[in-house]
Amino acid sequence: MAPQRTPVVVSFSGIDGAGKSTQIELLHSWLLQSGISVLRLAFWDNVVFLPQFRAGVSHKVLRGELGVGAPGKPVRRKDKNARKWYLTLARSPFYFLDVLSLRRVVAKARMSKADVVIFDRYIYDQLANVSGNLAGRLYARLLLALAPRPDIAYLLDADPAAALARKPEYPLEFLREYRQAYYRLSKMAREIVVVSPSDVEHVQQVITRELRKCLPQLALDDTQSLENSQMTA
Repeated sequence: MAPQRTPVVVSFSGIDGAGKSTQIELLHSWLLQSGISVLRLAFWDNVVFLPQFRAGVSHKVLRGELGVGAPGKPVRRKDKNARKWYLTLARSPFYFLDVLSLRRVVAKARMSKADVVIFDRYIYDQLANVSGNLAGRLYARLLLALAPRPDIAYLLDADPAAALARKPEYPLEFLREYRQAYYRLSKMAREIVVVSPSDVEHVQQVITRELRKCLPQLALDDTQSLENSQMTA
């Protein structure tokens, strides 16, 4: 009996409004049409330690609005954009617990029969909330050393103003700082592929081109499979 092939693990990260959900849906559709089995996991739902408790405490303490912002319907959230030193200190142990949970989830996913495992957000999105000072950078490096690395970690870059227009939830200045935090992380983790801002089709082409390097069994023509996925997405 031939040994089971280990699934390729990919993750999507980036500031809110960068287009992660859109690209995940397009990639999922393209892979299925290419005969590739996919397991999708959401970091907040499938990995994060005590997600409901943390969301509830954040809402009650910081008094931010719930929900997802949309053009014409902004939401004033107050969670990760609240960055007082004592809040960062209180959150830090939870990030460590998230890493331990991630190790378990990734180990289980790698034993699955899926060809590709897609994570909607990853530990990078938690570490982007950590301070950029020396202590914060050292803590981020420690958690990166403990966390299982995906085969490809897509960081979808986006202009903060454009992202805010698509998903109005956080102040513009915060999104700018948040973007810089992701840049810092990309220098710490070589598996992170920074995808520059562009139209949906071009970003999708970059994503699939990188993934094909890890999936030699993909024999479909890029242009044809992209067109098919766009027609059915």
